[in-house]
Parts: sequence; C-alpha cells; structure tokens
Amino acid sequence: MRVVVALGGNALLRRGEPLTAENQRANVAVAAEALAPLATEYQLVISHGNGPQVGLLSLQSAAYEEVEEYPLDILGAQTEGMIGYMIEQELGNLLPMEEPLAAILTMVEVDPEDPAFDNPTKPIGPVYSEDEAKRLAKERGWSIAPDGEHWRRVVASPDPQRIFEMRPIHWLLKQGCTVICAGGGGIPTVYTEDGKLEGAEVVIDKDRASALLAFELDASLLILATDTDGVYLDWGTEDARRIDRITPEEANEYDFEEGSMGPKVEAACDFVARSGGRAVIGALSDMQGMVDGTAGTQFILR
Repeated sequence: MRVVVALGGNALLRRGEPLTAENQRANVAVAAEALAPLATEYQLVISHGNGPQVGLLSLQSAAYEEVEEYPLDILGAQTEGMIGYMIEQELGNLLPMEEPLAAILTMVEVDPEDPAFDNPTKPIGPVYSEDEAKRLAKERGWSIAPDGEHWRRVVASPDPQRIFEMRPIHWLLKQGCTVICAGGGGIPTVYTEDGKLEGAEVVIDKDRASALLAFELDASLLILATDTDGVYLDWGTEDARRIDRITPEEANEYDFEEGSMGPKVEAACDFVARSGGRAVIGALSDMQGMVDGTAGTQFILR
C-alpha cells in the first residue's frame, strides 16, 4: 500500500516554542518514531509544513539591510532542504541501514491568475499579540489575521496545479525508497508570458499540495497529521464534538475555518473524491490508529 503522510507544523514546532534548531529536531525525532513503522511496512511518502520556519527566515532576511530581502520561493526552498534533512536523518536513526531515504526539493506550479493572490490567508512565521502584529503590519506592509488566541502574518496561498518532480518521486518509490518531498506545499513557481519558469511570492498550502501528490502517486491513503485528534463541529464551544467518519458530500455541508482546519478538510475531500481512496485527519500520536481506521476523522466515499 502506498501512503502519503503530511506532517503539520506541530511535528516540527509546538505552538509557543522558540524557533530553535534544537526544538525542531526534538519534535522531528518524535514524528520519526511515529513514521518509522510505516516506512518498513508500506511505500511511504512524507510531506511537511514550513509556516513558522519560512516566516523566521523572512524576518532574518529583512533584518540584513545590506541586500534586498529574499523572496518566499527562495525561503521555501531553504526550509524544504532544512526540514527534509532533519526528517531524513531522524528516520535514518530508527530504520535499518539498508532502508533507503531521499529528500527532494520540489517545485509546484501555481496559476498567476488565481484569485488567492488578492486574498492572503496562509499564516507564516511566529505568533504575536494583537498590538504587536498590527504594529509590524504597519511597519512592514504585512497582511495579518487572528490565529487562535494570537495573531500571525498571512500571505497568499494559491492552489497547486502541478508537481514538477513526479517522475523522480515515482522512480524512487519503485526502488523501495521512502521519499520526503513537497515540503511546505512545494516551492511556488509560475510560468511567465514568455514561457519562463520563475518563483512566486506566495506559500502553497501543504495539505492541498499533499492531496495532489497523493492523487498523482495513486496512493491508497492520505494522512494529514496535526495537533488535534480529528475534525470537530462547533469547535471551541461546549457543544464541540469530533467527527469519526464523513464523506466529501457531507463535509461540504459544514464551514470550517479558512486559516486552520478548512484547507485540511478540503484537501481530504479532494483526494477522496478524485481517487476513491481514504484520507484521515488526526493526531501524530495516533498514527497507527489512523492507518487502521480506528483514529482521527476518516474521510471515505460512502
């Protein structure tokens, strides 16, 4: 069975933790423990988020005034390499030496006419208080939005159209390799009017990119691992209740928060509707249960 696992930001950095390399490595080690059993039993492909990391690099780049701030596509490539390296190394510390691993820098095409360019929704970087976020937005020209009890910078997040490295990903899987790819939704790229490929100043949602990846790979299962044990109705209220199983048609009857669970639900529904496979949203600690169908919110056709 071919399985795609998309690691949420909590797998790399827990909310409120300092953005240190040590904290990220410690969290990746925990994620690797959950992933290692899947790597030995299934054809495993791993993607991951990069919101806090790309936001931190953007702040660091802006602080160095001698050169122009690096664009988001370059920062996305840097985080793909950094996080992919950590995942590959920590998995390698748990798997037998003969188990091959590969992390691939992955370019993903977006449509320059996507209306998302005019509607920033994707949170990146650290969390701020409301007053600090508004001050930074005024100083730096950011768009900002609430993120739970805090505030964060938000950027445009157009839908992924094509993953350029699909052929080498297929080839590596046929060789028995566990592949780490499409990190942070992939490196965002567009074609110019003269047919030249170049980077785009956006961040692609990693769950939507992972759904496209899973579909293109003909995966049987897409797992969207996050910091909650599933999708809830009436989240944040006394009536909150977890959904155990749901179809894409049933999910479309509800509204989920755009900057949080919404993209995950849309990605899960898209994969199931297009492929006929199964998708799960749930906690990293429930990985085996999500595979077995006993944990998380299971998205199925019927």
